[in-house]
Amino acid sequence: MNVPDDVRLTGEDLILREWTEDDLPAMAALFDDPAVARFTPLVTPFDDQAATAYLAKARRGRAEGKRLHLAITEDGEKPLGEVLMFHGKDGDTPGLELGYSVGSAYRGRKLAARALRVLTAYARELGFDDLELVIEAENPGSQGVARSAGYHLTDSPPLPLTEKGREITLYRWVHRP
Repeated sequence: MNVPDDVRLTGEDLILREWTEDDLPAMAALFDDPAVARFTPLVTPFDDQAATAYLAKARRGRAEGKRLHLAITEDGEKPLGEVLMFHGKDGDTPGLELGYSVGSAYRGRKLAARALRVLTAYARELGFDDLELVIEAENPGSQGVARSAGYHLTDSPPLPLTEKGREITLYRWVHRP
């Protein structure tokens, strides 16, 4: 994934920007949440140490051309959540997997769907046609975000997985150009 330095995307009354060290306390507040712990691979508790490690991982992945993590903001400053895109688990697929998370205090404002639409458009500008989301069967909120952003459930078989000691079933959603 070849992206320019200092990505800053605007649209849908949002500004998506890269995380900085100044955001570490906000990251801990946003991601140390039971719903985030349940439906994402992020560690729990998500404290300052976890935020530091997460930012380092995001930066390594970006430097390797494998990942891009962006803070969701309305003003270009205060993070309300995150959208990200990365090469799928096997790393050999030509497409991208996208993801999102919004802090509990900011849910219900359609931030995830708006940010996902902006990031999807950006992925298209970068030349990616194959875009997918992988969503847990028991996560109707995320499924609603996917639908609102123009993603569709595929007919590919569900993916059973054990994550954080729980048996989960993941479904693939795709966005068609």
